Amino acid sequence: LLKEQLPGWFAAVRSIGNPAISAYLQTLLLTGARPGEVLALRWEDVNTQWKGISIRDKVEGTREIPATPYMLHLLAALPRRNEWVFPSPTSASGCLTEPNNPHTRACKAAGLEGLTLHGLRRSFASLTEWLEVPAGVVAQIQGHKPSATAEKHYKVRPLELLRVHHERIEAWVLEQAGIVFDAKAAPGALRVVQAA
Repeated sequence: LLKEQLPGWFAAVRSIGNPAISAYLQTLLLTGARPGEVLALRWEDVNTQWKGISIRDKVEGTREIPATPYMLHLLAALPRRNEWVFPSPTSASGCLTEPNNPHTRACKAAGLEGLTLHGLRRSFASLTEWLEVPAGVVAQIQGHKPSATAEKHYKVRPLELLRVHHERIEAWVLEQAGIVFDAKAAPGALRVVQAA
């Protein structure tokens, strides 16, 4: 996704009738996580008190990333049908399976062809370049292996430090998409937005 494609993509994805699929796709873009990592999220992995999400990944086993304000808002609106954050009443596991078809239809409606679920992961990394976020921060959020000696052995970024950058990324993406969101309001609470 390019910066100028964000309004169309978000509008199409937010209009998907299934709230779990809509929230899943937005979470995928806003975390840069692998599609399967987001699908595997359970409610026990979401810590609203410390605003963190524990992701099971293929590199470290698990990694902790910030639960940013808009993501928490999306998750607070989802029904808690079972242990899965993104449930599906029709799948055998009770968990949503990769929603390629709804995403493809949303992309077509937005005039975007060929954007895959994994392409949303790449988009996250590319969009962070606009903000000049340190590459090591982006890699840690996405679950990439550290690529330099300093990253492997000397730089330890706690969740709070990652949050500073991740919340900035989220706010910028939402601004580019034209989404008015009050990051200081409680997740799931009604928000009063004044017309300009």
